[in-house]
Amino acid sequence: MTRKAKKKPLEQPPTFRQHENDDSGAQTLAEDATPYGARTIRFIDLFCGIGGFHRAIQQAARERGLRAQAVFASDIDSECQVAYEANFAFPVTGDITKVAAGDIPDHDVLLAGFPCQPFSIIGERKGFSDTRGTLFFDIARILEEKKPAAFVLENVKMLKGHDGGRTLKTIIATLNGLGYRTNYAVLNALDFGLPQKRERIWIVGNRMDIPISLPIGNIPMKPLSQILERNVDKKHLASSYIQERRMAVMKPQKEPTIWHENKAGNISAYPFSCALRAGASYNYLLVDGKRRLTPREMLRLQGFPDIHKIVSTDSQTRRQAGNSLPVNVAQAVIEELFHALQWGKSETTQSSQPMLLSRETRYETKAKAKNR
Repeated sequence: MTRKAKKKPLEQPPTFRQHENDDSGAQTLAEDATPYGARTIRFIDLFCGIGGFHRAIQQAARERGLRAQAVFASDIDSECQVAYEANFAFPVTGDITKVAAGDIPDHDVLLAGFPCQPFSIIGERKGFSDTRGTLFFDIARILEEKKPAAFVLENVKMLKGHDGGRTLKTIIATLNGLGYRTNYAVLNALDFGLPQKRERIWIVGNRMDIPISLPIGNIPMKPLSQILERNVDKKHLASSYIQERRMAVMKPQKEPTIWHENKAGNISAYPFSCALRAGASYNYLLVDGKRRLTPREMLRLQGFPDIHKIVSTDSQTRRQAGNSLPVNVAQAVIEELFHALQWGKSETTQSSQPMLLSRETRYETKAKAKNR
């Protein structure tokens, strides 16, 4: 039998309540009266960029009859701040290293797509202190201070093997030591409906000692014909010299393809895009060997809907898209987190969300008993 949500003033922030007679720090979602009668999940968005995580958690919450509410966002890039605020009407704080953890609002979920950085004293097994001087340390200190119920982190695929795997090992050990049960996996945007080969590592964790699986996708890829714009400004055309060089080694296909030139100068054509890169050459990816991707096309390849406002220059938007995360993958990961924690309604049906979810937890690690 479902218990009705108690009516509260809309201006009152949603809260967590601890289990009775439980000193473990485990938390459950409190109910509040949103305009939709849904429970509200408060989240913070670190290294937020242009809001890939923000879009993902809003969509995931909506799928489960919940409401997602940002209470804090941070990014040091001023252009990203402008884009984020234009799209979500939410202020973005600058350098997170200068923000005291205690000044950050209480929240239920921490989201962060943090940079991959080496740990200068890795191997000394000092746990939390091993991460000082890195941006992951800022994630860890906020988790330690605010103790949100869960987190989702995203990073480049190379993190898994960085420094012989010791960087990831230190990260997981730190998260476990802070009282979180964790799991991670490398996921490819191609498996989640996006025509972009983009492999990223995703790390999830929760304080309730609940096993969380990660999705494997198996969603049919959207064809490029649904991504590419029809009327493209001539400014996106490659030079005649570049086009002639491409055509000398490759011929256009019947269906649209994106031509990729690797560092060795070899050209390949695929019915999808190779990973967008912020610092790549302008001719790194060419549609049918003739033109560069438009800002809107790059955002679509990352799963951003067309309602996403483009407020920066082409070059800035290109860099923002290259640094962003694939929204579809983030949404799938967050939905699985909500499912595991039993937040919101039960899983959507296969017909509305054709996703096969993996129950494999071979990378899963539990929080240390003394911290639970």
